[in-house]
Amino acid sequence: MTTYLLRGAAPLGGDATDVLLADGHVAAMGADARAEGDTVEVDAAGLVLLPGLVDLHTHLREPGREDAETVASGTRAAAAGGFTAVHAMANTSPVADTAGVVEQVWRLGRDAGWVDVFPVGAVSVGLAGSQLAELGAMAHSAARVRVFSDDGHCVHDPVLMRRALEYVKAFDGVIAQHAQEPRLTVGAQMHEGVVSAEVGLAGWPAVAEEAIIARDVLLAEHVGSRLHICHLSTAGSVEIVRWAKARGIAVTAEVTPHHLLLTDELARTYDPLYKVNPPLRTAEDVEALRGALEDGTIDVVATDHAPHTREDKDCEWAAAAFGMTGLETALPIVISTMVQTGRMTWADVARVLSTAPARIGRVDSGPAAQGRPIAVGEPANLTLVDPAARWSVEPRELLSASTNTPYGGRELSGRVVATFLRGRATVLDGAPVEHAEVAR
Repeated sequence: MTTYLLRGAAPLGGDATDVLLADGHVAAMGADARAEGDTVEVDAAGLVLLPGLVDLHTHLREPGREDAETVASGTRAAAAGGFTAVHAMANTSPVADTAGVVEQVWRLGRDAGWVDVFPVGAVSVGLAGSQLAELGAMAHSAARVRVFSDDGHCVHDPVLMRRALEYVKAFDGVIAQHAQEPRLTVGAQMHEGVVSAEVGLAGWPAVAEEAIIARDVLLAEHVGSRLHICHLSTAGSVEIVRWAKARGIAVTAEVTPHHLLLTDELARTYDPLYKVNPPLRTAEDVEALRGALEDGTIDVVATDHAPHTREDKDCEWAAAAFGMTGLETALPIVISTMVQTGRMTWADVARVLSTAPARIGRVDSGPAAQGRPIAVGEPANLTLVDPAARWSVEPRELLSASTNTPYGGRELSGRVVATFLRGRATVLDGAPVEHAEVAR
């Protein structure tokens, strides 16, 4: 394995220092970090060193929709975005509701070698919401699943949700809920409000999300189990989670980069690139989400990377699929909305994009642990970022197999220069490392 010496990197945006990566770990820092033999030196002056990013919410589409994304293409995009681990959601075809399917996804990730892939298991068989899936079998499979979600669908039956919360306690799992009361969102196309009324699109009320979150935090308290809220999007949801945490309920929550930046005003364009689930909300909601991420009410930023083929997006709004890509743009959006505005430090960025998601997903321990501190002896899962870089998003230059980004033509701040997975460079000089070292 190649040894790397990062010259003048700034861990968490602090003082510049040298960092030596050898044998898959951080071997030395400061004066003790010296190049020997065939060590590759990387000029990291002016660059911020972060622990490798961990995404709790990625759609890789394989098996079943390889026309939109594969595990290989999605994880390559993830590495380019600074990620060293992703959690692959269960809404594949077949659904990841058995040990066999989650092991298939896990092995595809291992063979691709770009990032660690941790499959998310379905809560219910076929995501149908009527019968519990093989939670225990998935938890004890080679994939060691700890996060379970019917994302794309809400577990709306309170009895099934209670049983799922009870079941995962046995192996310290977590239920990640897609909070959407289906009876309140039949035919919904965008956020219900002034804009939906003016453009004539069926509205999606905030209460459809908030009602499920309120129910589920009470269920989690009753059962004494862990609950995670996917892609929280409204100011009301923030207040419910804040109340639940103050009460001591074991609830965590995520926000997507697009909900930190974009608003429902974009629906006036009728461009399906802005159609997403949950929908883009109001400017007031965006401000509430930023404040909640700043004060810790929201624990993590998760991409909800949702690739779709051109046929599924390049059509009229009502017929278009919900979802946006996001792995390669997540960090720059967090930089622009939270760091450059003075609301978060680089240490905070590491917390919401690495440490907290790794802890929630229970992948923060063991010899290949993710989300660990930048310290001697820790696994060398690291990301080098140029905070001063500015770049314009060109959809066809992104590495995802799909181009449904809402940021085409937008200039973003901050770009990943290098990514290391246990000391192996998967990205160098801003480009994926296309050589045998990536393969395991």
